Amino acid sequence: MAAQAQKGNAVDTARSTTSESDGDAAGDSAREREIALEQEHLDRVYVRLEEKISEAEFLMRDAARKGHVGTPGALAERDAQVFRAGVHLNRLNNEYEDFLFGRIDMLLGKDGKKGPDGAYTSVEPADEAIREDDTADIAETLHIGRIGVLDEDYAPLVIDWRAPAAAPFYRATPVDPGRVVRRRVIRSRNRKVLGVEDDLMRPQITAYLDGRELAVIGDGALMAALGRSRGHTMRDIVSSIQAEQDQVIRAPAASVTYVEGGPGTGKTAVALHRAAYLLYQDRRRYAGGILIVSPTPLLVAYTEGVLPSLGEEGQVAVRAIGSLVDGVEATAHDSPSTARVKGSYRMLKVLRKAARGALELGPGGNGGTPCPERLRVVAFNRRLELEAGELEQIRRTALGGTAPVNLLRPRARKLLLDALWQKSGAGSRHSDPELAAELRSSFDEDVTTEDPFVEFLDAWWPELTPRAVLTAMADERRLGRWARRVLTPGEVRKVARSLRRDGLTVHDIALLDELEAVLGTPVRPRRKRELDPLDQLTGLEELMPQREETQRERAERLAKERVEYAHVIVDEAQDLTPLQWRMVGRRGRHATWTVVGDPAQSSWSDPDEAAQARDEALGTRPRRRFTLTVNYRNPSEIAELAARVLALAMPGAEAPTAVRSTGVRPRFAVADGGFGPTVRAEAERQLALVDGTVGVVVAMNRREEAARWLQGLGDRVVALGSLEAKGLEYDATVVVSPAEIADESPAGLRVLYVALTRATQQLTVVSGERDDPDADGVPDLLRD
Repeated sequence: MAAQAQKGNAVDTARSTTSESDGDAAGDSAREREIALEQEHLDRVYVRLEEKISEAEFLMRDAARKGHVGTPGALAERDAQVFRAGVHLNRLNNEYEDFLFGRIDMLLGKDGKKGPDGAYTSVEPADEAIREDDTADIAETLHIGRIGVLDEDYAPLVIDWRAPAAAPFYRATPVDPGRVVRRRVIRSRNRKVLGVEDDLMRPQITAYLDGRELAVIGDGALMAALGRSRGHTMRDIVSSIQAEQDQVIRAPAASVTYVEGGPGTGKTAVALHRAAYLLYQDRRRYAGGILIVSPTPLLVAYTEGVLPSLGEEGQVAVRAIGSLVDGVEATAHDSPSTARVKGSYRMLKVLRKAARGALELGPGGNGGTPCPERLRVVAFNRRLELEAGELEQIRRTALGGTAPVNLLRPRARKLLLDALWQKSGAGSRHSDPELAAELRSSFDEDVTTEDPFVEFLDAWWPELTPRAVLTAMADERRLGRWARRVLTPGEVRKVARSLRRDGLTVHDIALLDELEAVLGTPVRPRRKRELDPLDQLTGLEELMPQREETQRERAERLAKERVEYAHVIVDEAQDLTPLQWRMVGRRGRHATWTVVGDPAQSSWSDPDEAAQARDEALGTRPRRRFTLTVNYRNPSEIAELAARVLALAMPGAEAPTAVRSTGVRPRFAVADGGFGPTVRAEAERQLALVDGTVGVVVAMNRREEAARWLQGLGDRVVALGSLEAKGLEYDATVVVSPAEIADESPAGLRVLYVALTRATQQLTVVSGERDDPDADGVPDLLRD
């Protein structure tokens, strides 16, 4: 359930504009009904796809039979037909899974002309499309996917995303909607629709589809409710929301677009729609790929749903900060005090010393096989030796450069040979430079082909891996030597202990990435391409399209091969530590950027240090700054309570303006004799009040305990730590012990502010003894 607690998914029924008298099965939510409708359409599309595949296979067989005629003309016709049918079949098979991702519902156009894909070509609505009472009928619905699919009557079932008819899916905005009323993102996998998310381009009108009011799911439904409220104030608010968001979406791509905004202002959604807009406007420029960095895995599902891959496998990579390094993923959590050490700039010095110090531990960098202290070789019939002191001097000289440790091995190898050559005395045998150079070359070849030298070099200067060095740092005494005068003994103890446990944390991932840069990857000789015997065949086999890699295979390959991107989107940027900024920065050295954040929500204890790292990552690129000022997630009753904490966390900071009021005040409860029973009772109460999700937010050290409190309550309720709540929203939230959350770290008050702004309808605060609640149960931190 946690992965499904997406932004914009919080209010299924309360936000939906669908009438409850539609006659659907009792108890079904508006979201479930819309998913069912999209599933019905998707099923129809797959039936048609299977028919098209059968047709292509028939053409292949028919073409093969024509080869028996034997005339040159028949053979040429046969080969051409086989090629065309094979290409078509190949494309159908490769695009078969997960190819439908969007839908647009549009007004009547100015003319009735249709394009070759069966869709109407008009961009602007007809004059009579919107009636005087602000109602309208949906005249055309288009589903957008990776390939186009027509039905038996050549009507479009799916429009290819590249077709002109699909352009409004990317270009339409609330300020310039064209004919589009509703834009829907569809998430599907393995022929099953998983979810839908709507954007309403014209919230001021009431649209009807097949005689029923158009359903709107997610944030778009809230825009519809605001836009249709009586009086001009709400309509003006909707216009201001749309205008400020549209400015961000359409901002020029060059340089850095920095978007600030408080909770509920739609920062993430705006940034992702901006990426889709940029991709469509200039696909060639962004062929290098777009990287989207989310702070937690919980946000990744939402991100993937809002920004489809647009038919270009591997072009958009969505990663949580804890999975940004290929092959590893964060599964554990650091205490706030340990996280402050691991994420700070001070760790750069420690990692550089650790990378060099790990060489002394021998192969693997873990001390299992001791590093040799003497080198003995035979050259020119002489026995040559280098003792420990000489080897240590050579190592220090080799490490005097700035190159990555693994890339310094050739330099160390040359210095060893120089020292051995000096010991041999052979340099003085010839005064002729050419003869001396020839003798030296012969000496080097003689030494380097000797097994003792090769074995010594492998043990004395082994190839180190980031994981091996991190493992070596888990030894407290060893780490203490490497971190002398950088970390305190207490900090050394915390870091070493955290590295000894199972599982990596998000901060360990950044350490691994930094170590990858410090160590470097030795250049590998390229393998020669093995020729496929079929490449040498001629005739029919040469024309037949060979099996291509699937979308998923290509996406995985491109993701592994790509190390830098053309555009980088950083969500919840205020939470990145200095080392995490360095990690993200390496992936966007030549990129344009969209950076989304809110300083008031920062969980990092030293914002100035993080800002310095951010500026280093972004380089000298010019910045464009935008501020989103309208909070359309929280009702004013919840926003006012959260503003009290903001005033403590960041005096003088201005909270975004809440645009709606529900009349429901936050509820306060006091836990007597333990949190468990009270929190469970309050969660059950919230489940009865809302149709959607309930989030129970606790201090990070209570995460597992809170999950036990809520066992058996079902998938609609989820327990999460305070740092995991960032960016998510729920219909209702239960915030447990504000004092515990605030005391977790120096940034605890900002983290508490985030926790209090996750709810779209209901908020309950549960206090314990540390919260010092008053007679009404209001904790000390939340009192006026």
